[in-house]
Amino acid sequence: MAHQIILPRTMQIGKDASKQITETLASLNCSKPLLITDNVMVELGYADRITSYLAEHSIALDVFSDTVPEPTVSSISAGVEALRAKPYDCIIALGGGSPIDSAKAIGILGKYGGEMRDYKFPRVVNEEGLPIIAIPTTAGTGSEVTRFTIITDEQTSEKMLCVGSGFMPTAALIDFSLTLSLPQRVTADTGIDALTHAIEAYVSRKANLYSDAQALSAMALIAPNLRTVFADGKNENAREAMMLGSTLAGIAFSNASVALVHGMSRPIGAAFHVPHGLSNAMLLPAVTAFSIPSAPVRYAQCARAMGIATQGDSDDLANQKLIGELKALNADLQVPTPKDFGIDKEAFFTITSTMAEQALASGSPGNNPRIPTIEEMIAIYISLWD
Repeated sequence: MAHQIILPRTMQIGKDASKQITETLASLNCSKPLLITDNVMVELGYADRITSYLAEHSIALDVFSDTVPEPTVSSISAGVEALRAKPYDCIIALGGGSPIDSAKAIGILGKYGGEMRDYKFPRVVNEEGLPIIAIPTTAGTGSEVTRFTIITDEQTSEKMLCVGSGFMPTAALIDFSLTLSLPQRVTADTGIDALTHAIEAYVSRKANLYSDAQALSAMALIAPNLRTVFADGKNENAREAMMLGSTLAGIAFSNASVALVHGMSRPIGAAFHVPHGLSNAMLLPAVTAFSIPSAPVRYAQCARAMGIATQGDSDDLANQKLIGELKALNADLQVPTPKDFGIDKEAFFTITSTMAEQALASGSPGNNPRIPTIEEMIAIYISLWD
């Protein structure tokens, strides 16, 4: 069976890759960019840095910085208005997954119109949007190399999964130096998000030889370095490994899809405003334990790629080590339970059925090695509490 692989047209990878912005614009024959970012990037001076690079080449840059941590229909609408104010010919997306996801949605809506819910899965959006140059500042979402965006519908609290080549950035400048100032919590949450991408891509029912290679490489880069960057954010070697691992994990899941962790994670984030990587971390050990019986060899290979099991270990032992490591990683990275995060118990237990239904509707659980029932997903949600 042949598999279609979708990637950005061009990527610059390594320290100071973001300085290649002018050359990248020229290669795309673009000269009127809108920078889409968030207020944190403005406050940290990263937006000014991009503006300065372009000013040196007489390219003016307007900035839209009103994206929000979990993009919503309203925040996207504001971005579309900004995009339509002038004849921009491309978008520069600067920041973590949320600004890049926002830019993807704005690029499609700005060009084709309609409502965001018109573009949610199961529709596949292959129409070509405005060119996007993605500059990630976290090692986590991999959004710079994926054909997905996730937007919350405030009316229903649904995190809408939008899929298609139209959401793939045209170019990506992957500069690990932009992650050196990340706070510990963001470092941990985005890092576990990237690890989850790699694991789920590898065990996905849509996995293929190409995505397997990316996923295994990503796990080998992320697993030994995540604790290091959490403890010492200025460690450049570890930051570089995490950034490349995140990108490879993004390529893997963009071409193999994510599975049950992500399907169940999105409703937690939408209902209780839990950061995406953190809700993934809450779920990863429990969902992995649930899924291992249906793919013991695959999960054992994950443990070996992560360096926590040897080739001589049996699959059963490797999988025991994997579950132990995922629990230990959560402890070391101070991942809270839903209770510790401050979620109201009654509110959480009341909505578990709705969250399970939303997870199923997203399609992601169908990619899991063990496809759950609604009742099984509810049981997993409940098990997270203590």
